[in-house]
Amino acid sequence: MSNLERDPQELRCGQVGGADVELLEAREVPLGGPRAMKVRRALPGVHRRMIGAWCFVDTYGPEVATMRVPPHPHTGLQTVSWLVAGEVLHRDSLGSLQTIRPGQLNLMTAGRGISHSEESREGVLHGVQLWVALPGEHRHVEPGFEHHADLPEVTGPGYTATVVMGTFAGARSPAAAYSPLVGAQLAVEGTAEVPLDPAFEHGVLSLDDPQAPLRYLPPGRTSVTVEGGRVLLIGGEPFAEEIVMWWNFVGRGHDEIVAFRKEWMEGEGFGSVEGFDGDPLPAPILPTSRLKPRGRVR
Repeated sequence: MSNLERDPQELRCGQVGGADVELLEAREVPLGGPRAMKVRRALPGVHRRMIGAWCFVDTYGPEVATMRVPPHPHTGLQTVSWLVAGEVLHRDSLGSLQTIRPGQLNLMTAGRGISHSEESREGVLHGVQLWVALPGEHRHVEPGFEHHADLPEVTGPGYTATVVMGTFAGARSPAAAYSPLVGAQLAVEGTAEVPLDPAFEHGVLSLDDPQAPLRYLPPGRTSVTVEGGRVLLIGGEPFAEEIVMWWNFVGRGHDEIVAFRKEWMEGEGFGSVEGFDGDPLPAPILPTSRLKPRGRVR
């Protein structure tokens, strides 16, 4: 999935904040034109831009909708697609063609550059789209795509966790990860005390309550109390690098973003997505001021 805003703001990422739990309220963003489905964007936010290497969190649904995201580029990140209901067809410039269904993971590593599209038939859609920023030594890796239909599960007192990315409670996802992190869906009965890695900062998001804020938990915690229902847990070691996020690119400076945009508009460097019935997305106009690398919070 893409950031389809036609006038995207520079997404700035600073130094870690205080030790208290933060409630990160999501903002509503249209996914495309005037009749587009709406998504709720919890990251990047006004004050906090990242949780570990996780730098983008969109949730959508449940609603009857049609997803249609034309071909668009990515650099310097991984896209993590996770569904609660419905199904979505992924195409990319590597020739991948893969439908994702609930409980399955589509993971696309953009690396030095890739393009993809996503679409669905009309029906109930409910899911989450996340990005993971690639650290400097890996951000120019060859692009890749993975589909995982079977993911490890961990059972604890009052909960069952599906390990989507990274590690949780001793179990490791088979998906490629380039920094220490966790991504897991928790199914909780009643109230459960869920273990956390104290070296990580974490985010906890209800998948059953669309209006619930993303709860940010600073490093140092060994557990978190979670109420019943389906919950998304993300986290990782605090990301030390300053990055520039603009549109669908993650880079390290203004000139790099300018070069990415130029390559996309000139049809170079990102390949082509075969089989999508429509034109690729044009890149928005760059802002008049220079884009500046930022840390994790404002």
